[in-house]
Amino acid sequence: MRTEQTHSHRPVALVTGVGRTVGIGAGIAERLAASGWDVAHSHWTPYDTRMSWGVEEGAVEAVGALLAGHGARHLAVPADLTDPAAPAELFDRVEAGLGPVTALVMSHAESVDSGLLDTTVESFDRHFAVNARASWLLIREFGLRFTGAFGTGRIVALTSDHTVGNLPYGASKGALDRITRAAARELAHLGVTANVVDPGPTDTGWMNEDLRADLVAHTPLGRLGTPRDAAHLVDFLCSPQGQWINGQLLQSSGGLKS
Repeated sequence: MRTEQTHSHRPVALVTGVGRTVGIGAGIAERLAASGWDVAHSHWTPYDTRMSWGVEEGAVEAVGALLAGHGARHLAVPADLTDPAAPAELFDRVEAGLGPVTALVMSHAESVDSGLLDTTVESFDRHFAVNARASWLLIREFGLRFTGAFGTGRIVALTSDHTVGNLPYGASKGALDRITRAAARELAHLGVTANVVDPGPTDTGWMNEDLRADLVAHTPLGRLGTPRDAAHLVDFLCSPQGQWINGQLLQSSGGLKS
């Protein structure tokens, strides 16, 4: 899975949630491309439109250029993960464009701040549809379709431990954790590993200055997490050297003190 491999020997990774060049998904996609993977990446522009950061024009094309710069074949696929049919359709397009998927990395998320008293039913349902149900369906498609050599398959999900003032996001991410870790046992017959990574607070443009200062003050290394930090861990988990790590929820937060 290294860069010196030819295209015919590069495995295919599917990375969800790659809508912005500054996001964790984009960092993971680039790191995997540099490590010898061909990369399919999904995005959903209407989600970014609803969020405070807005749409980053040209982001999908920019990510594709980064991946190509590492010698990777790449494929961008829009996917509305509130639609139960989207995961199967996504796999269909990736298999047709790049080939069978060896690694599934789920970095997509619905993330709207609200608490116990002000969360709407619509928002709650949307969070669970995207963060939990779609993740289950993606894992199911991966398990039904995987035909790779025993021990080569990888599933990695990005999670969060944030709950206070963030009810639907935190609760649905908790469900994601359980679904993903179940795959470590239920897909054992395929030799597929499944792990969850909590990257801690990662500055991708959503933090205000007060929050940045507070998090830096409570982190031993005196800085915030970056997409590259998460990407290096995901890259290791997807590598042959990461095979023995399975069914785990891994904290990668620089020692942040709560």
